[in-house]
Amino acid sequence: MQQLLFLCTGNACRSQMAEGFARKYAPDGVTVYSAGIERHGLNPRAVVAMQEVGIDISRQRSKTVAEIPAGVIDTVITLCGHAAETCPVLLKDISGAHWDLNDPARATGNQQQIAAVFRTVRDEIERRVKELFGAA
Repeated sequence: MQQLLFLCTGNACRSQMAEGFARKYAPDGVTVYSAGIERHGLNPRAVVAMQEVGIDISRQRSKTVAEIPAGVIDTVITLCGHAAETCPVLLKDISGAHWDLNDPARATGNQQQIAAVFRTVRDEIERRVKELFGAA
């Protein structure tokens, strides 16, 4: 794995958090990207959740998959809950995985309840990224 893409529907929360953790845990030589099928903008709650664990993603921006350099990705990890409906089919020559994670942007309730959902998803993403890179 040299060029890793985290792909989600809107590149607003899950894929952005995954990119932030991957930049922390990936070994030298691995380039990390995140993108979406659409561009929804960076979710401010994702920024806050990541700041709570010491990772600043505030300078990351929401991108579409069309903005990622063509032909360089060798691994794609999808993070959208309904991948069969909203995320593209992986090409045969690209390895990949699907992490079925709840979309924290859809959380309801008061501010504390919504923040708790963001933290839960954030922590699961960190666990999986650490496992991916053997940093667990």
